[in-house]
Amino acid sequence: MDQAEKLRNIIKKNQVVPKTTARVITVTSGKGGVGKSNVAINLACQFRNKGKRVIIFDADFGLANIEVMFGAVPKHSLADLIYQGMEIREVITWGPMGIGFISGGSGIAGMNNLGKDNLDYLVWNISQLDTLADVIIIDTAAGISDAVLEFLVASNEILLVTTPEPTSITDSYSLLKALNSNPAFRKDEAIIKVIANKVESKEEGLQLYNKLRIVVQRYLKLNMEYLGPVPYDNALLKAVMQQSPVSLSAPQSRVSGAFEDVADTLMDIPHTERFGRRGMSGFFSSFITGRKRV
Repeated sequence: MDQAEKLRNIIKKNQVVPKTTARVITVTSGKGGVGKSNVAINLACQFRNKGKRVIIFDADFGLANIEVMFGAVPKHSLADLIYQGMEIREVITWGPMGIGFISGGSGIAGMNNLGKDNLDYLVWNISQLDTLADVIIIDTAAGISDAVLEFLVASNEILLVTTPEPTSITDSYSLLKALNSNPAFRKDEAIIKVIANKVESKEEGLQLYNKLRIVVQRYLKLNMEYLGPVPYDNALLKAVMQQSPVSLSAPQSRVSGAFEDVADTLMDIPHTERFGRRGMSGFFSSFITGRKRV
């Protein structure tokens, strides 16, 4: 029995069509160092506090921020699923609070070379995440690489993390401009939700959002929403050094309260009311389709 036939038999034997679909949220930024991964991991903690099952998909295969912040080293990555025939449950690492995370590893880069059977096996496995999680957070790499844009094109709920630094604002705009120029991006089915990170006050956060909103609406005509500010807080720096999410190590801190407020805002206005919920299966199908166009 060759590998292709083995994969087909696994799918047939274990075929399960998810009855529910997870909410997929993609967290991104125009440049590194703005706290994107901290936002992803702490939102995961806050969703978990609200009783949601959460899995983080680490799509930054150049760095390993999520596992470092969790203080847990994954034994497997997406590459083991693709090339070693492992199943999705086997490549999930479970961190604090029962939050799962998956390392993309080199598996993402190698998807362009997969045959149909391997792709079918991958999509089938990814679809099983809809039965394992209520919320799936995708943490992209920072910047405007093709890999980042591929993930954003496949998303219809995008969280853009930016800071008051002028370079962060201009890089955020550049990222949105590149996304808007991508022929596969469906702007009418997506909305950009902005988090103002490392701000000194609520007023500074709102000013930051308005600066970006004005230029984006004038030149790109993209839908945008403001999720709120996250303050600069030494408690976060201490948590990073301890390799623990600040929402766990300092739950009473200002920054943890801000992450809770952002999670509340996301929960209060379900994205599915406007654009529907495709789940992880729909997300990855769009992702792979977009890659085939390249």
